[in-house]
Amino acid sequence: MTRARFEQLVEEALAELPARYRERLENIVVIVEDHPRGPRRRKQASEDEDLLLGEFVGTPRTEKSVFETAFPDQIFLYQKNIEAVCETEEEIREQVRLTVLHELGHYFGLEEDELEHL
Repeated sequence: MTRARFEQLVEEALAELPARYRERLENIVVIVEDHPRGPRRRKQASEDEDLLLGEFVGTPRTEKSVFETAFPDQIFLYQKNIEAVCETEEEIREQVRLTVLHELGHYFGLEEDELEHL
């Protein structure tokens, strides 16, 4: 899948968020990369469930203060890893949606067990 098409799926996932969440998104960017790199790089295992599909980097809204810097929080989506666990474009679309929801859950301060209910 091309990067442009993948980014379109990300935009669609964000547009489908309920308005009450979409309106609360402030100072956050979504970045698509092929794989984790730099300090986010993790050893990639051979099993699909061990691939890192996305990652929230920043301060959850529940922990922000008025003294926070203006740097945006970031959600990274790892295109090649998502493609590796999917077989069709429809599966990629659904995995992008789920990964965006999961990482936005971290942005809103939800814990892992709470994210399972999204």
